[in-house]
Amino acid sequence: MSYPIPETHVDLLTDEKRAFLFLATIMEDGTPQVTPVWFDTAGGMIRVNTARGRVKDRNMKARPKVAMAIMDPADPYRYLQLRGTVVAVTEEGAREHIDRLAKKYLGEDRYPSSQPGEVRVLYTIRPDSGSSKG
Repeated sequence: MSYPIPETHVDLLTDEKRAFLFLATIMEDGTPQVTPVWFDTAGGMIRVNTARGRVKDRNMKARPKVAMAIMDPADPYRYLQLRGTVVAVTEEGAREHIDRLAKKYLGEDRYPSSQPGEVRVLYTIRPDSGSSKG
């Protein structure tokens, strides 16, 4: 991980905390777009999952620089703010990943909102810089 997460905020990345990540991507016209998403981490990287063709999917493929905010669900004044770069995009393992996130966030073994023909995509983001508060 390029940006070390402060020890005081590492808990925001755990499955037990179940914090949402607010993901900011850049639209084709240069305007920002923000979406709250489920996430996890692996090897010091942030991982998010989406369906092929969604706005964040199109934006991250075209413009891999992103910003993220993770707010503590127990204290909204405590948060971690990160800027990063998409370093990997794959469909491989993405279905299993969204099921893992469904377990983390919903307690469900399978992601309940899958649509017929939907292709899941797993994005890996390297945190490049950031700050924390609270």
